[in-house]
Amino acid sequence: MSSIIQNTFNPHYWDAVPFHFWSVVFFVFGSIVGSFLNVCIYRMPLNLSVVYPPSHCPHCKYAIPFYLNVPLLTWLSLGGRCKNCRAPISPRYFIVELLTGLTFLACWLTLGPASPWIALVCCLFLAGLITATFIDVEHFIIPDGITLGGAVVGFIISLLLPSLHDVSTVREGLARSALGIAVGGGVVYAVLRFGKLLFGKQKVKLPTASRIVFSETALCLPEEQIPYEEFFYRKTDAIIFQATQLELVDRSYPRANVRLSPNELRIDDEIMLPENVRHMEATCSEITVPREAMGLGDVKFMAGIGAFIGWQGALFSLMASSFIGSAVGIILIVSRKREWSSKIPYGPYIALGAALWVFGGKQWVATWLASFHP
Repeated sequence: MSSIIQNTFNPHYWDAVPFHFWSVVFFVFGSIVGSFLNVCIYRMPLNLSVVYPPSHCPHCKYAIPFYLNVPLLTWLSLGGRCKNCRAPISPRYFIVELLTGLTFLACWLTLGPASPWIALVCCLFLAGLITATFIDVEHFIIPDGITLGGAVVGFIISLLLPSLHDVSTVREGLARSALGIAVGGGVVYAVLRFGKLLFGKQKVKLPTASRIVFSETALCLPEEQIPYEEFFYRKTDAIIFQATQLELVDRSYPRANVRLSPNELRIDDEIMLPENVRHMEATCSEITVPREAMGLGDVKFMAGIGAFIGWQGALFSLMASSFIGSAVGIILIVSRKREWSSKIPYGPYIALGAALWVFGGKQWVATWLASFHP
């Protein structure tokens, strides 16, 4: 097997074919992969299989035949609409296919001349970043299949291809991948905990005498519904408010101080188990909720990134993402497209930072450090 792999990626054979033939191959292959990434982006947050059923229109369930499933061309030729019901198909499908094709092409142009293997691995890595980015933007989550799965895949590839980490032995490759997982996940987890200490609570102002509802699964505010798992990361997290009117299924309170945590519901001096209270409604004008500086999904995402690009790449990605995220956030706030307290997906900024490392970040850092030693 090893001899087949060595022959397949022997530079002598690759050089025998015109360089830009492979450029076209990588772009076309990337577009095809992008089509599959669209399936993952749509189905993974819904816990649906990415294999079955085959591609179909999300509106009329029309099974898309192979000749209408050509990346890029089909969406353009149909004007972004379903062939059967003419319902609009999101431009995201075209954007992801084009972005993935261009990303694969960029990997070949920048990394292919030195190592086709490295170029292919980075294509796989960046495909994961693209998938995570679009899911996080739409759903504010990054599935474990991408984060934890990415960490496992990156570790295994480091075993098979130590040169991914600029080393020649399997032991060194595994060590650098493991250190990348530890540093990537560890640093972000430290940021998460520190941010919890500084910004662990958020007061949400509501219109006077607003009615809020606590269902079995979520807190329903006047303008949004938030699942409890977004509030309760640890046992000490709590939702606190003063109700001018509080109603449970079997009783009501004209005025009450309420504190809801994962294991306890306290109404004034009365304590009960949250699972025994299936429905609660309250009237209030302000509510204090737990807030995280970053999500646990970002911790796992950084661990997966570190498995591929090592601890230096993980730190670079985190630092670059903080600058990029700050700049974008300020621009959105100044342009009045976002409030200071708005929730933002951080995964896309981490992904962009990791992509910058792949396409030259390592060289930029080396040049910057060299400037201190003329």
